[in-house]
Amino acid sequence: MTLITLIRHGQTDWNLEGRIQGSTDIPLNDTGRAQARRAAAQLAGVAFDHVYASPLGRARETAEIIAHERGLPAPLVTVGMREHEFGEAEGLLWDEYRDRFGARSDDVPGAETVQQLTDRALASLARIDLAARRRSAPRVESVLVCTHGGVIRALLEHASGGTLPAPGERLGNGSLHRFAMDRGGLRLLDASAV
Repeated sequence: MTLITLIRHGQTDWNLEGRIQGSTDIPLNDTGRAQARRAAAQLAGVAFDHVYASPLGRARETAEIIAHERGLPAPLVTVGMREHEFGEAEGLLWDEYRDRFGARSDDVPGAETVQQLTDRALASLARIDLAARRRSAPRVESVLVCTHGGVIRALLEHASGGTLPAPGERLGNGSLHRFAMDRGGLRLLDASAV
């Protein structure tokens, strides 16, 4: 088993404006960097063996700040934890998105489906779990994965059988969620965002 803490990257200017980022590589702003430092402080009592990050700059920088603050090695990049690809909706404000496409992201031209997102994120976590078991068995490893709101939302929905997150619930920048991963799949340990 591997203990996995998922953290949403810190704020970007597009987050502040309410724009859909998706796979568009928007950097952290100063508030986002401060959120990453606060997250590192919140995690002071948690030991991590490794830190992973989405390849997008906002998640990578969040992971780098946390790793630096905690004296951990540089983050490893895991491509499968990149944000939901929103196709033609990227760059739109959320209100523009709803007016143009409605509530279903699966209907946006060029966007990946929620199931595709879930499948690639689960495959990425399975690779992280396998690497951890090879390195540390029988000891349990604890890893931090800096990723994105859409990825965390999809994994919460998967692990909770569709009961989380609550409809309309927003996952804040810098929020933390704890899971366990083993051969049986992904289990939710703590649904509350810290």
